[in-house]
Amino acid sequence: MMKRLISIAVGVLIVLYSLFFAVISLDEERTCSPSTIKEDSMTNHFSFRVIGHLRRSLPGLLLICVSMIASGLLAAPTAQAATSAPTPAHVVVVMEENHSYNEIIGSSSAPYINSLAASGALFTQSFAITHPSEPNYLAIFSGSTQGITDDSCPHTFGPPDLGGELLAAGKTFAGYSESMPSVGFTGCLYPKGNKALYARKHNPWVNFTDIPPTDNLPFTSFPTGNFSALPTISFVVPNLKDDMHNGTIQQGDSWLQTNIDPYVQWAKANNSLLIVTWDEDDGTQNNQIPTLFVGPMVKVGQYSGTITHYTVLRTLEDMYGLPHANNSGTATPITDCWL
Repeated sequence: MMKRLISIAVGVLIVLYSLFFAVISLDEERTCSPSTIKEDSMTNHFSFRVIGHLRRSLPGLLLICVSMIASGLLAAPTAQAATSAPTPAHVVVVMEENHSYNEIIGSSSAPYINSLAASGALFTQSFAITHPSEPNYLAIFSGSTQGITDDSCPHTFGPPDLGGELLAAGKTFAGYSESMPSVGFTGCLYPKGNKALYARKHNPWVNFTDIPPTDNLPFTSFPTGNFSALPTISFVVPNLKDDMHNGTIQQGDSWLQTNIDPYVQWAKANNSLLIVTWDEDDGTQNNQIPTLFVGPMVKVGQYSGTITHYTVLRTLEDMYGLPHANNSGTATPITDCWL
């Protein structure tokens, strides 16, 4: 944009420069030409006044143009951030559990996650919406907590939601839940009881009437090599041990490296994006959570603008020109981290 403005200013400068000397030439011609003397005196008077104004004004206009060019050259950054979201071929969103920003970023127990943060965009002021888990999953998927204030199950909701928006636009969606026993499973826990690994409270898409059961998949359906088979946007939810809910940070970090890093490496050459975020913090840091973007379209760095689950949802919607679900409509999309 700055380069275009400078080009316009240069063009205007050239025109004014030419006009300036043309006016001087015209003035001299009118002063010296015998035919000029014979013209109507009123017309002469008006013409000389116009020429006089032009002669007095043009140097100032020339100076303004020169100043615009100089200031533009001095102010123009070496690289401009994109002003809108890119359109990745694929986006994978991984949801982790119940840890604050300070517990993960800089932790020796999370070397892989911190390597991702160092190679992508790390959002240092990212916040969940509320407590406990379930309303946060609903928020990032549908732009609303749907009035849920606990981890109760089951629930049924109508659109709008991210998955339904994608399908209506001719795009694709899938959710992959580790330890979910079968495609389209609607149970609240598996296995039942206190040894459960899968929990429906961490699977928001199963609750929405516009998401077909065939898009509610166990993680065993996640591609292991042909990542081009992934849908436009997919969510990945590790089980209760591997998402740091019941397991350790180190366990969750190792799971990510084993199961998601092959996609990260593939994404570098295939215009695809990874998002890793947490549903909520552990109650110790005002619900501040880690959120990071990794992919070839991402400008590496730390970003201090405040974002929430609604911000992430709005950004995903804008990537594909989708409508905005509920509170994502008033959220500001992330635009400063793109190449």
